[in-house]
Amino acid sequence: MSPTIIIAIVAGLFAVGILGVGVVTMRRGGETEVEERLGRYTTEFSYDYGDIETDESEYAKDEPSELTNRVNDLLADRDFAQKWKIALARADLKLTPAEYLAMRVIGVIGMFAISPIILADSPALWPVAAVLGWFIPSFYVSRRQNKRLRAFEDQLADVLGLWVNALRSGYSVMQAMEAIAKEAPYPCDVEFMRVVQEVQLGIPMEDALDHMLGRIDSEDFDLVVTAVNIQREVGGNLAEILEVIAGVIRERIKLKGEIRVLTTQGRYTGYLIGGLPILLSVFLYAMNPEYMGRMFENRACGWPMIGCGLALIGSGAAAISKIVNIDI
Repeated sequence: MSPTIIIAIVAGLFAVGILGVGVVTMRRGGETEVEERLGRYTTEFSYDYGDIETDESEYAKDEPSELTNRVNDLLADRDFAQKWKIALARADLKLTPAEYLAMRVIGVIGMFAISPIILADSPALWPVAAVLGWFIPSFYVSRRQNKRLRAFEDQLADVLGLWVNALRSGYSVMQAMEAIAKEAPYPCDVEFMRVVQEVQLGIPMEDALDHMLGRIDSEDFDLVVTAVNIQREVGGNLAEILEVIAGVIRERIKLKGEIRVLTTQGRYTGYLIGGLPILLSVFLYAMNPEYMGRMFENRACGWPMIGCGLALIGSGAAAISKIVNIDI
């Protein structure tokens, strides 16, 4: 390994270490005002940091530092920062946009630092690996968000059944939601507890439910919020309404499962068509690096061919995903 590559690796690891220390420092901070702490529960995409009666030392562990607050202020009016904030809240990640930005920068530097090791014979691919490092945190957040949404929707029918039983037992709407927060599994328990905490802090129930709907982008839960808001305005038997909605949601879940089974062949066909050219290229490169290496080293012809191939693979996979994704 040449001295240039060794120096690049050492410099990259050093930069990753410095940024890692920076992120840890950003998570630490001094004291903040009580209004700022309460604001964590009253904002649209607030996070749960424990019970309201948490000890002062427990708050201090999760308070953002002054540096984090300054970076967040700089990003406050940016559209991408707002999208990050929504995505992090829906993924239930207790990170600020500034910390998420630091993670993505660390991903870029980290991938560029290890590129000389895993791609020692292809320096032209090092920038590609660095760009991939920028999107790795985004892939993780998206996957966690989708997984959390599926878990919530799978639990929603049973949660509504628990809500109906609590209302018929004489509980109020708030007492029923508090019972759900204690008995339901994750993530329903966390979300309903946040609603209860916001109402206890003086937030109207309609706003608290809208905040929860913002964190859980679910059409099924939108029906529940609409039913609760209408019942609070015009009255009616909320238990019967929720029971009907629970039946509808169960039928939707059953139908989604049947559609998922019927579209399995199409989905796996898309995976095969999208992954086969990439796997074949890797196999050929492993068998004959000199022959396939020309594809990556020739910027005039090889790189445009790679770009066109990836674009066609992406468009084909998107088309197949659109076809098998049936809205109910």
